[in-house]
Amino acid sequence: MTPAIFGLSGLTLTDDERAFFTEADPAGYILFARNCEDREQLRALTDDLRSLHGRENLLISIDQEGGRVTRMKPPVWDKYPPQGVFAQLYGMAPASAIQAARANAQLLALDLQECGITVDYLPLLDVRQAGAHDVIGDRALGSEPMQVAALGRAVLDGLKRGGVAGCIKHMPGHGRALVDSHKDLPVVTASDAELATDIAPFAQLTDAPMAMSAHIRFTAWDADRPATLSEKVIGRIIRQRIGFDGLLLTDDIDMEALDGTIPQRAAAAVAAGCDIVLNCWAKIDDMAGIVAALPAMSDTTAKRLERALESVGVIADTTPREELLRTRDALLKLVGAEA
Repeated sequence: MTPAIFGLSGLTLTDDERAFFTEADPAGYILFARNCEDREQLRALTDDLRSLHGRENLLISIDQEGGRVTRMKPPVWDKYPPQGVFAQLYGMAPASAIQAARANAQLLALDLQECGITVDYLPLLDVRQAGAHDVIGDRALGSEPMQVAALGRAVLDGLKRGGVAGCIKHMPGHGRALVDSHKDLPVVTASDAELATDIAPFAQLTDAPMAMSAHIRFTAWDADRPATLSEKVIGRIIRQRIGFDGLLLTDDIDMEALDGTIPQRAAAAVAAGCDIVLNCWAKIDDMAGIVAALPAMSDTTAKRLERALESVGVIADTTPREELLRTRDALLKLVGAEA
């Protein structure tokens, strides 16, 4: 198996994609709005992907956060609020915010599970910092680490109740970035002591199924390399100090924060300690280059992948959708918010 997650070009697999994916056998796939037309089409697409590999618990993932990061769009699918509304509610009523965040995540999971998607890239555990770039902004669960951890735990729980695995991001923290890592490399010069704030929520949720790295250079930890490509950050900070032993994915390897060709970036990320490379743009040449550049998936990564997906598809809570909606919406009205 290739330790990579690949994107798809459209609503159905092309002949070239079908042949390539069958041979490459990637760890999984990521979907975008270009892949999501309606429930019937999307379920057919995810079933087709599973049939290529014969893996029922195939990693089929999506960024379905709510707010401005929404791939499955209304009116076909329900509208979801940005995650920041739960931070607002927490300031007024912490227990209510946790209940609302959990119900919202469970609703998201029911949408995804119905369409055959097994992983949602939530929750963000980035601690929001004043003056930082708005790429995180209202996606954040707050500016206080234990609040972020409490709401993040509720999101993970809600996703699991709906049969979907969550992925904490962007480890070890994106909250201080002054530029958008999609466009440039953020350099964070905070001290090791200051960065304790950033890693605190991640340290509270080390049992999360999977995590996504940050394309950020933290000068206190590695003056030369961004976290995704840094053996020091992955080994000493993520694996040792934070204590995360789950499946570690890169953020999108195409982002302009990173230098080098796409295959070079992929190889460097795995060499640094990332388990799986995320490549979103469905360019066959880039994907073929990644396959050629990467070693076969290690036994350690294979075990982490299996563990991360062991509960997907299991609906652990059968609360009716209508009841979850009523609960969430009634609580959000306390801060004048709505889905």
